Amino acid sequence: MQKGYSKKKLGSYPSIGVIISITLALIVIGLFGIALIYSNQLEKLVRDNIRMEVYLSTNLTETQRDQIEKKLEALPYISKETLGPALQFISKEEAAKKFIEETGEDFTKLLGENPLHDAYLISIAPEFHQPEEMQKIKKELEGMNGIFQVVPKEGLIESVNKNITSISLILLGLAALLLITVVLLINNTIRLALFSQRFLIRSMQLVGAKRWFIQRPFIVRSILYGLIAAVLASASIAGLVNYAHGEIEDLILLMNKDHVMLLAGALMILGMLVAAISTFFSIGRYLKMSLDELY
Repeated sequence: MQKGYSKKKLGSYPSIGVIISITLALIVIGLFGIALIYSNQLEKLVRDNIRMEVYLSTNLTETQRDQIEKKLEALPYISKETLGPALQFISKEEAAKKFIEETGEDFTKLLGENPLHDAYLISIAPEFHQPEEMQKIKKELEGMNGIFQVVPKEGLIESVNKNITSISLILLGLAALLLITVVLLINNTIRLALFSQRFLIRSMQLVGAKRWFIQRPFIVRSILYGLIAAVLASASIAGLVNYAHGEIEDLILLMNKDHVMLLAGALMILGMLVAAISTFFSIGRYLKMSLDELY
């Protein structure tokens, strides 16, 4: 009877509730992390599709065209990490065929010839996506033998840069707000859980236990729960992502496995660190309370 009363008096730690609460909080921040990964890859796709058009002079031989292609491939500002080909050749016949398919008008019959030029579409590395840099590249390319004209698409690049900057600031603000919310949620969960242990903490203090001796087992347990919650959250997020990829196939193009692994590691660190810090300060608070305040 006395044993049962003592157990009730000291309280039991709501382990399952703590793990579930931390898991849900980490799932929320993890899904937002996945959204950030998608947006980062989407930005890369958008930039890859912004291609500078390099039109060649007419009557070039195959050898001359190959020489120009090798020169273009060796340029330092050609993107090396593009998802598609960094250098794409479009013959004037292909360009005419595409124009006729899109407009339904065969201009070659009207003119009696194909006035278009062979061209290369080249992907420029993102660090050169500034108007002044694009102008330098345009000037350099137009100075090469065999190149007729260069169209840099500066207006499109400037628009993309502006929109990406605005979106990045919004996402950064949301990420900071969400992170603070998740940290507070985990902190409150730990504090509420330790509330049931306040008499056990006081009992250990009364028998002469040192502060760190009292805190250590609670901190170790909170780290373990944080790790378990992070693993459960990562598994849940992986399941949701796989389901989304099955429903929307194109989403797989926005996935970056290295970034996902970093996100999983960040969730584990966040879960364990916040749980440990919250436990440390919560127990310190109860150790400073008087017996009347504990009630």
